[in-house]
Amino acid sequence: MNSVNASYSQNISIVHPQYFFIIGLSGIPYSTYFYVFLFMIYFITIIGNSIVLLIIAFERSLHSPKYICVFNLALADIGETNALIPNMMKTFLFVTQNISYNACLANMFFVFFFSSLQSITLVVLAYDRFIAICLPLRYHAIMDNTSMFFLFATIWAFNSSMVTLMVSLITRLSICGSNAIQSYFCDHGPVYRLACNDYNLNKSVGFVITSLFLIGPMFIIFLSYVGIFLALSKITTWESRLRALKTCVSHLLLVGIYFLPICFTYLAQLLVLLTPNGRVISTSLAYTFPAMLNPIIYVLNTTEIKNLLRKILTNRASPIGEKI
Repeated sequence: MNSVNASYSQNISIVHPQYFFIIGLSGIPYSTYFYVFLFMIYFITIIGNSIVLLIIAFERSLHSPKYICVFNLALADIGETNALIPNMMKTFLFVTQNISYNACLANMFFVFFFSSLQSITLVVLAYDRFIAICLPLRYHAIMDNTSMFFLFATIWAFNSSMVTLMVSLITRLSICGSNAIQSYFCDHGPVYRLACNDYNLNKSVGFVITSLFLIGPMFIIFLSYVGIFLALSKITTWESRLRALKTCVSHLLLVGIYFLPICFTYLAQLLVLLTPNGRVISTSLAYTFPAMLNPIIYVLNTTEIKNLLRKILTNRASPIGEKI
């Protein structure tokens, strides 16, 4: 009898719902204002990162390994923001909380792909700073534009393959109960936990993805700065130390605003047991705020970009002054 049941269970077809229902914020008055606030973040993010992309693309002096990294980070910021916020606007402001099965998987892929690209780009920037400070005489031999292009091509291919694996494994799950996703987008964990059949493989792959694109990058960046601080300790004068450390300030700020909110959200969820609404608010801000702040940090803290903007503004003001 057990063998008959086993063979019967193996022959049951996988059930995929026609659509999922995104719960988002529920039971909170005036939640519309929060989504309008996110749209303002979206607008600033797109404008800011587009300016950074245009500056780097058209200014030949910025065609260097470091700014190839910054260009890639701006692309990832725009990609992740476009994957999250417009979909949220459509879902909650226009009360269309249903999303088709295939659209849900596509949304999951793009959010996690661009998020993984952000974290790995921060690792490459840490490597760039490590080589610049610890091996300054070999910097141009190790870090050149060609090797950086190949590196990012490899990163894009690897990240997309890993996220594709994670998303494709969702299709082996049978969603035969509720189709309501306790999140504001098609999040991996809330989706696979809807399954009626065994989802341990999905859980394991989710852990691998988290290790590769969250825990691993933080550990590598930490080690790179240990090496940087050891190298700085060997410099005799404080002025030289501060001058070298100043080149890392922008990157440290980017690392802090990206990883700290996500880590605090994970810890709060483990230790305090966040409510569903609390999780939606904290994770949405953790995902969207860094993408908005990244271009602001690079414009305000990078000498090359500040000098370039000052030059552009001066050139535009000169003809006006001449006319007067």
